Amino acid sequence: MQFHGQTNFYKGKVRDVYTIDDKYMVMVVSDRISAFDVVLPRPIPYKGQVLNQIAAQFLDATNDIVPNWKISVPLPNTTIGLKCEPFAVEMVVRGNLTGHAWRTYKSGQRELCGVRMPDGMKENDFFAAPIITPTTKAHVGHDEDISREEIISSGLVSEADYVQLEKYTLALFQRGRDMAKERGLILVDTKYEFGKIGDTIYLIDEIHTPDSSRYFYLNGYEERQKNGDPQRQLSKEFVREWLMENGFQGKEGQKMPEITEDIALQIAERYIELFEVVTGKTFVKKEMNFKEMESRINDALESVKSQYA
Repeated sequence: MQFHGQTNFYKGKVRDVYTIDDKYMVMVVSDRISAFDVVLPRPIPYKGQVLNQIAAQFLDATNDIVPNWKISVPLPNTTIGLKCEPFAVEMVVRGNLTGHAWRTYKSGQRELCGVRMPDGMKENDFFAAPIITPTTKAHVGHDEDISREEIISSGLVSEADYVQLEKYTLALFQRGRDMAKERGLILVDTKYEFGKIGDTIYLIDEIHTPDSSRYFYLNGYEERQKNGDPQRQLSKEFVREWLMENGFQGKEGQKMPEITEDIALQIAERYIELFEVVTGKTFVKKEMNFKEMESRINDALESVKSQYA
């Protein structure tokens, strides 16, 4: 696709990002899916529409906490917003000992990204207070764990900005938890990305989606923890678990297992389930072709440019 005033194009793991007039961005969320920082060979139907619409809802619901990049959503899988200079870190926040944190803990380590985790915890237990475990942002390859001290000492982010990022991260996570609870869910962990225009920090990219977050069902959580049973969850973790069961964790020499059409459709249904549970809305599947998308996005861009002229 080509858009009026296009000055740059970047194809990410799961998003196609177009820069317009060096001032705006068009983010088209594709149906590509990644795990262990590797793009899987088969797309997941409607995944882009799910992610984009969930993110749009939560961006609108949190703009009283921190300004964000979103201007308009001309299509279910597309957002137009402000171009920000991104920080080179992702702010990962965890409310429970799950996923990467649990794998680290299970190996015997008690420190993650410079944060001490107490002894005696079980998988999926709540931390006494949410912890922030940032990572570097890698366009290619793996994101790497990094501590607050390393971020500041290396100059990746100034201390003043990082303190503000921490405040925003914890406030956003609390809002996300409160909203999840209303829907019978627990927001377990998530990540936020931020950027700047001048001296102003903006929340960018997507938030509280199954690609960036993990949810447990609230009903039955305590009983499952007491019995040592796995938690019912809505997240992309089931994709990672399936890959691990089939011998793949993105490491050198490992072969990607076949993603059959049936498996892709099962993953799609899980994404749609999360959309409907998290938003309380019925998901509407929208078939789109590139010509229609290009025309509608260009029309929306003209409206944005006149609005911000």
